[in-house]
Amino acid sequence: MTAEGIATCWGIGRLSPAQGTVASVAAIPLAWALHALGGAWLLIPATLALTALGYIAVDRALAARAAPDTDPKEFVIDEVVGMLIALWPMSIALTLSGAGAEVLPWPGVLFTLALFRFFDIVKPWPIRHAEAAPGALGVMLDDLLAGVFAAILAALAAGAAHGWF
Repeated sequence: MTAEGIATCWGIGRLSPAQGTVASVAAIPLAWALHALGGAWLLIPATLALTALGYIAVDRALAARAAPDTDPKEFVIDEVVGMLIALWPMSIALTLSGAGAEVLPWPGVLFTLALFRFFDIVKPWPIRHAEAAPGALGVMLDDLLAGVFAAILAALAAGAAHGWF
């Protein structure tokens, strides 16, 4: 697989005008599979490995372009990784509760998807600031932070819904 192929998430980034949303939705079955196979103990390291792979691929794909764009819309590996990060709290909670390979619940997944897309599109500080970083760092970092923000809010919402605070 080429760097461009990985950066576009195996071509997903070329499928539609809403590439970021398509890639974020495509991350959901991947998260479910990883969670089902090994819970958070597999989802988290797989996300970290995909982050490293994505960074290297984006860096190489940007370098290969004659006039590199700062963040080509077809590069969506960052959205996949960001969405996986956003789902970490749900996977962690299910894993630690002993729920085992129970699938990630639809309402929580859809809520988390909406949060992630909100932060990825609106880009509040410091996400917008991270996007300005040069090269692959700027491409990846803003979506990683959007995933972290979505994860935090999703965890707080779940805690509030369950009366934990």
